[in-house]
Amino acid sequence: MREPDTGRRTSLTELSALFFVLGATAFGGPAAHVAMMRREFVERRRWLGDEEFLDLLSISNLIPGPSSTELAIHIGWMRRKLMGSIVAGASFIGPAMALSMACGWAYTNYGTLPRASALLYGIKPAMIAVILQAFLILTPKAAATARQRVLLLGALIASFAGLGELWVLLGTGLCALAWSQPASSGKLGVAWVAPFVPAAAAASIPLTLSSLFWVFFKTGALLFGSGYVLLAFLRADLVERLGWLNEAQLIDAIAVGQVTPGPVFTTATFIGYLLAGWSGALVATAGIFSPAFAFVALTAPWVSRLRRSRRASAFLDGVNAASCALILNVTWQLGRAALIDLPALLVFGLASFLLFRHRLNPSWLVLAGGVLGVAVHAAGLGGP
Repeated sequence: MREPDTGRRTSLTELSALFFVLGATAFGGPAAHVAMMRREFVERRRWLGDEEFLDLLSISNLIPGPSSTELAIHIGWMRRKLMGSIVAGASFIGPAMALSMACGWAYTNYGTLPRASALLYGIKPAMIAVILQAFLILTPKAAATARQRVLLLGALIASFAGLGELWVLLGTGLCALAWSQPASSGKLGVAWVAPFVPAAAAASIPLTLSSLFWVFFKTGALLFGSGYVLLAFLRADLVERLGWLNEAQLIDAIAVGQVTPGPVFTTATFIGYLLAGWSGALVATAGIFSPAFAFVALTAPWVSRLRRSRRASAFLDGVNAASCALILNVTWQLGRAALIDLPALLVFGLASFLLFRHRLNPSWLVLAGGVLGVAVHAAGLGGP
């Protein structure tokens, strides 16, 4: 296998273009985003090796906020430090933010969302093939020893049993750390524990740009887990505590995050537009994503040092195994929801063949899947 290409200096323009394209085509949620980044930066450009990529993924999973966005920010940091992280993260977020603003404008003016079900019907099976390929490639490296395979199996069981993502990652990492040293060697520490923040008050507070920023900043700084966890946070704050949205508006906002490419956290952009127009969209987006940039700036300088530490390396090995278990769980859950009929299965089969046999770029697979989905739906052969 070829060594990672660490010698060539990457321009900020190149970083911006690469992550903008990824952000514009990365449908399918965080697991799909991770798979596409691995294909682009490990296989095609060789900026990272698989072990280094897994380390960045593990760190991103262990800090609050949108993990795939934080992975993009980490990769930008590795190429051009602080400016690279800002450019990579902003470029990855940009397309979804723009589309969410457009959806907010359409929703405000017409009271409904553009129909995208047929497009997603074809995109989702193609993205499942991309995620599955990432799992099959990353797992042999994350589970290279018998000990790591036991840890991966344990993480897989815990994940399918319904244990939260953060606890699967931390638990597996701590088990790996304990397994790597004698029982008398000292105490184990937990790097992050997600705090539970109860509603401060039942009464509504005035809607201002500063209060809007704070609500989304708090969410971005405290949230671990998937878009469904985001839904719970936003419902508790925006619907129940503050009364800024009703249930139907919140569900439509989450739908926008699902049907647009890039990070699902751009749900905040749509909500910000509903509440305060263009300025509200920008403020809400800045609020929910700014903690991710701060967390990466704090953790990125320590990634290589962590790998050189025996204890930290053992912990990362456990978290890497757990990350692969979570990817498989996500693949299974998404597959159950997306492979609903014969045409969807055929799209998945064709995408898998093109990906595994001909190594087609995932971005083209996404576009082709969307076209096939629209064609199948128009012909009345299947679809939602």
